[in-house]
Amino acid sequence: MDIDVFIARRKELKLSQVKLCEGICTQATLSKFENNNRIPSLTILSKLCARLGMTVDNLYQSQKNRSAELAATLNLVENQLMTENYRRVLRELEKIDVQDIDAVDLKMQFYYLRGIVNTLVNREPTATLFDFSRILNDLDERHQTILTQLAFMGSGILYARLQQRTAAAFYFERVRHYIETLDFQRAQPTMANYHLRVLMLIYFTAEFYAHQRDYRLSNRLLQTGLVLCSDQHVTYYLPRLKFLAAQNALAEHRPYAAVNQQLDEALAFAHVNHNEVIVLKIAALRSQLKQRETASS
Repeated sequence: MDIDVFIARRKELKLSQVKLCEGICTQATLSKFENNNRIPSLTILSKLCARLGMTVDNLYQSQKNRSAELAATLNLVENQLMTENYRRVLRELEKIDVQDIDAVDLKMQFYYLRGIVNTLVNREPTATLFDFSRILNDLDERHQTILTQLAFMGSGILYARLQQRTAAAFYFERVRHYIETLDFQRAQPTMANYHLRVLMLIYFTAEFYAHQRDYRLSNRLLQTGLVLCSDQHVTYYLPRLKFLAAQNALAEHRPYAAVNQQLDEALAFAHVNHNEVIVLKIAALRSQLKQRETASS
């Protein structure tokens, strides 16, 4: 509730507290509301607002507007994370004070985004784990939302980068179980970017198993991701899924033609989604392929 809206309206109408509360409540009740955030009964508050020519809902409107603006900003940041624009993600998140976020879902989104990007750019791990712990131990302590799975994933990425494979495997196995038990036909996503978040889980889990040289499991996850992209008409993650599939094919010593086909598809989707990072990675991998072909001929 934004009490400042109430006070500003009273002063705009040049009403004293005594005049406003006359016949409705005591001045002490009104003073406690304006100065100490002691909210009176709904009946009293409704009458006070009516005398000011407003409704109780008006006291929440500015908060709703701020929440809507913040949600739009965080969704934009999340899309930038999907296309690996980490500099912009960091820049935008630094503008947000988490203390100003009231909605639990937005607060979880902020912590997940900050935790993931700080992990991916190799920032100090203790602070990163704190962000994930806020989700796991406080905001979603019953582990009922996909944000818990994203926090598990982020923890897995962090431990993998710290070369703590047992800890990384613990988290990624939990994420893999979540992915493999999802019913995509019956799922009724209630949060923004739900399918993009599932694809993020799929990609990083597939990448982890690829690094463990379990290409069978990695490719199975990638196939799940490609089917989801097709069914939900989502293209954000296609460049990364296709590129990882090409890397797996190369590691499995598949024919160069098969690898190049995956790279062609990855490049096409990278251009569509303005993912310059994947474009550069494709160019580097193709250069390596040419060097190998030249050396073997």
